[in-house]
Amino acid sequence: MKFERPPNPSVIAPARPGSRSPGSAGWVRAWAVWWLLFVLGGQASERPGDNPGMDEKLRHWAYQPVQRTVPPKPSNPEWVQSPVDAFILKELDAQGLRPATAAGKRILLRRATFDLTGLPPTPAEMEAFLGDPRPGAFARVVDRLLDSPRYGERWGRHWLDVARYADSNGLDENVAFGNAWRYRDYVINAFNRDKPYSLFLAEQLAGDLLPNAADESLLFERRTALGFLSLGPKLLAEPDKVKLEMDMIDEQIDTLGRVFLGATLGCARCHDHKFDPVGTDEYYALAAIFKSTRTMDDLKTIAQWHEPVLARPEHFKVKEAHEHRLAAHRIALTNTLNEAVARWKSEHRGETPSKDFEKQLPREAQHRIQELREALKRLEELSPELPSTMGVTEQTNILQQLAVHVRGSHLQLGAPVARTVPKAMTAAPAPAFSGQSSGRLELARWMTDARHPLTARVMANRVWQGHFGRGLVESPDNFGLLGHRPSHPELLDWLAVRLIDSGWSLKSMHRLLMLSSTYQMASSSGRDRDEDPDPRWLSSFPRRRLEAEAIRDAVLAVSGGLDLSMGGKTLPLKNREFVFNHTSRDQTRYDSPRRSIYLPVIRNHLYDLFQQFDFPDPAVPSGQRASTVITPQALWMMNSDLVGQAAARFALRLLDARDLDDEGRIHEAYRLAFGRQATSQEISRDRKFLSGYASMEPVRPQAIRRDAWAALCQALLSSNEFLYLD
Repeated sequence: MKFERPPNPSVIAPARPGSRSPGSAGWVRAWAVWWLLFVLGGQASERPGDNPGMDEKLRHWAYQPVQRTVPPKPSNPEWVQSPVDAFILKELDAQGLRPATAAGKRILLRRATFDLTGLPPTPAEMEAFLGDPRPGAFARVVDRLLDSPRYGERWGRHWLDVARYADSNGLDENVAFGNAWRYRDYVINAFNRDKPYSLFLAEQLAGDLLPNAADESLLFERRTALGFLSLGPKLLAEPDKVKLEMDMIDEQIDTLGRVFLGATLGCARCHDHKFDPVGTDEYYALAAIFKSTRTMDDLKTIAQWHEPVLARPEHFKVKEAHEHRLAAHRIALTNTLNEAVARWKSEHRGETPSKDFEKQLPREAQHRIQELREALKRLEELSPELPSTMGVTEQTNILQQLAVHVRGSHLQLGAPVARTVPKAMTAAPAPAFSGQSSGRLELARWMTDARHPLTARVMANRVWQGHFGRGLVESPDNFGLLGHRPSHPELLDWLAVRLIDSGWSLKSMHRLLMLSSTYQMASSSGRDRDEDPDPRWLSSFPRRRLEAEAIRDAVLAVSGGLDLSMGGKTLPLKNREFVFNHTSRDQTRYDSPRRSIYLPVIRNHLYDLFQQFDFPDPAVPSGQRASTVITPQALWMMNSDLVGQAAARFALRLLDARDLDDEGRIHEAYRLAFGRQATSQEISRDRKFLSGYASMEPVRPQAIRRDAWAALCQALLSSNEFLYLD
């Protein structure tokens, strides 16, 4: 049963006249009333004024049609490089703020390169940009970065956050999602090819139902996209199989709502949504769609999820040839055993051999039988599996309607409701569902209708957040009444319309935002806080810490140890194999030199670096990561094997540059780590550090020299300048 926490205790239990608030008694009363509402499953009557009425809820900004706004006339036309700037400048004027100066070219290139690829710029890329005085130099940089395969890895990871991607199930039976990697690679490829977002959405909800998929590669791609619906955690050993299925459907509806619509639809499973205009009947109208969709093939004991086959003719031939070899080995073993039994009987006057009669055979015969058994075991272990992926398919029984589950329980059924969509979102007309299919395709087409009030707004907001650190709506997964209102509502609608008009091109949206003066401003790191009391207005570019993956990838890239090979399975477990073996230890390794997006994501046991640097919970959609600053992060940078080994490799990279003296090596270290030359003060300080380190152990001059440079490199990799973007 789900319930929402009240935004303020006074909403539930207003203070009596003359009482002190807030006080402990007020809090107790507030939560007592809230707990009563929870226990009663939302059946208790609400006090007058607790929540706005339904009509007022339906007037909430997010459910209104997207408006074709016109950029306002700017007060400073020279500052405006993009229509985006006109909207931002209007609010700055209203707040009495002024935009910051433009960022320097070095800062801008580092910002853009991390934003679009998750990697630092190389010294060669930096020098090329600094040496290009022609108009449009930065636009050419943006195009180059968008054309890089690294772009799909960076922005694919953003999407995997909201798609709650993981390589294991978590929950009761933490078994391996051995084919989840195919969905990960599908997402990366979709971003690199700039697949229209409308098609990207439709493939993930109804890839098996889309027309014109006669091409085998396209068919397999669309089956793989359906991993979006299958990747969620599941209680695989739940004894109540009906509950298991309804819990899984609830997870799918909740994920769909948060990811694509910024709507907390799952809150209406047990009772009408407390705050948003979504009724329980509307929830079960959607649930009928997913009840008509098969996600699980087998619900016995430990349930098994559906995996569509992606096999080509050559895969079947290989499997068939292997089956022939297996059959031949089985026949050879059977014949050898039969011959041994026959010989036994002839030597023992027809007596039936005992179970351990093989021990009494001649040593040569024993050896031959053992060889055949071992060869058969090896062949069985090497049996090729037909390629498959996580996904869904249609049920044989298509439900036209589903009964409301009173208080969310399948044991207490109410009136049946026909498939439909929430009326609050019907600025795009509700679809007519066919009786021949689950309705997923009709649902996807409704969601990507240009008139839908939420789909384009939500995705435009996610792209904005990816560049500026926070969305125009600061609650990217909740556009409802408990979410934030947009800081620039006209700009949000303008971007949503622009996304649709561009053919749902995300690369076009990146170009639009990054070529604005707003994006190219200097950061707030050197400004007085009083100059910009609320960062929502963007009077300067917000300074941000790198995410966990970007930190790791940058450390490997700067040290020269990053492997840029793409795609493929990286989880060292067989499909459906238990993550924790009989020793209760997770044997997953994270020492691969590949990019972090290819590291396994194990639910209930994340990689240490991910945990320290705010990697999101992979069991739920996460549209916005936390960004904490805590002591263990610094300790991890000082003591982890990853950083220590990278620093040693970084040092060797510098020492192997025979054409450089120590001052030149310091300059090169700063260029690689920070994208700039070292200052004279930094050179003096670092040379003093190196000489002081070397004097500690003069008997090992070469080794101590390497150690000194490694220590200096580790200090650079652990610095704020390396970990933060201006």
